[in-house]
Amino acid sequence: MQRTPPHLLTLTLLTALSALTLNMILPSLPAMSRDLGARESVVALTVSGYMLLSALFQLALGPVSDRVGRRPVMLAALAVYVVASLGCTLAPDVGTLLACRVLQGVIVAGMVVSSATIRDQYPVRESAARLGRIASAMAVAPMLGPMLGGLLDSAFGWRAAFALYSAMGGVMLVVVWLDMGETRRPGLAPPRLRDGAALLASGRYWAHVLCAAFSVGAFYVFVTGVPYVATAVWALTPAQVGIGLGSITGGFMLGAAATARLAPRHGIAPLIMAGRLLALLALGVALALFAAGLTHPLALFGLTVFVGLGNGLTISNANAGAMAVRPDLAGTSAGLAGALSIALGAVLSTLTAMAVERAATPGRLLLLMLGCVLLSLVAAVAARRLDAHG
Repeated sequence: MQRTPPHLLTLTLLTALSALTLNMILPSLPAMSRDLGARESVVALTVSGYMLLSALFQLALGPVSDRVGRRPVMLAALAVYVVASLGCTLAPDVGTLLACRVLQGVIVAGMVVSSATIRDQYPVRESAARLGRIASAMAVAPMLGPMLGGLLDSAFGWRAAFALYSAMGGVMLVVVWLDMGETRRPGLAPPRLRDGAALLASGRYWAHVLCAAFSVGAFYVFVTGVPYVATAVWALTPAQVGIGLGSITGGFMLGAAATARLAPRHGIAPLIMAGRLLALLALGVALALFAAGLTHPLALFGLTVFVGLGNGLTISNANAGAMAVRPDLAGTSAGLAGALSIALGAVLSTLTAMAVERAATPGRLLLLMLGCVLLSLVAAVAARRLDAHG
């Protein structure tokens, strides 16, 4: 079996493909509904069903990669992804489209396996730095995905996005075959059921996972609620809302890049705490400005940049800390953490939509984000104390 570790670019592209697969089709949902003669609520399952299956795939693929290795799991996932993408491209009806679409969720292995592969090779500080580099680079994918999908739909129709998925999956299958050697240490005993139980019983693991999950949760709250608030309060156009949504992603890219430079020197705990305190301070200032009557979109978007920056300083470090609890179960750790983030994000998005439907105000949105940041800060403090005691 090939043992040469994969290049960081390969792992970054695998992670980015997972992000693109979620959101590139969003502009095409109405066209799919018209073309296939299906209700919009049914076609919307191509997003919600995909997210649900992605969470389940993470729960399964992480432990499988701990047992059989990273390389075979990634190759198998890409093979299924290519077939599923071709099925979506050629789907004659909405049932076939949905069945193939949820199978595309297997590409979430790109996130899980990439994280575990890095942890296989490096100690916790170096793992955090490399996870930060991947996060900084792949954060571009969620911003460009819908734009690219819209252009493809306008030029060639909605099936073009799925055809591109097929092509990208095929290219990555070849790249992984050639570049991604097995990184799980040879001779390492397969994990046992009691090993997984010990991980689930670890307060240190859960502290890191919840810190990352609630940090991501603040992002989900923002992207769900801000279109309502920006439209109701300032009558912003969809294009202006899109630019505002980029504020938190731009901040995240800067924070992840800072993690890549600072984690090897300073360790993960100081960066996690700095990220949580920075996000807390930014939201506190924003709430104070709106309470004082300064209701301008720049007061919101200008400060949510720092929430994104705080997330960039936190999430990669918290994920590295979670995988450090049981390095032999890096895949299981990464898979469970990813599934929890998706599930929590779905819950928070629903709660946010319900809250801003009643009163679409900046203050309400900021308070919801503040709640997530405070919970992530509590988890960060617990993680730091538990790490200090081993």
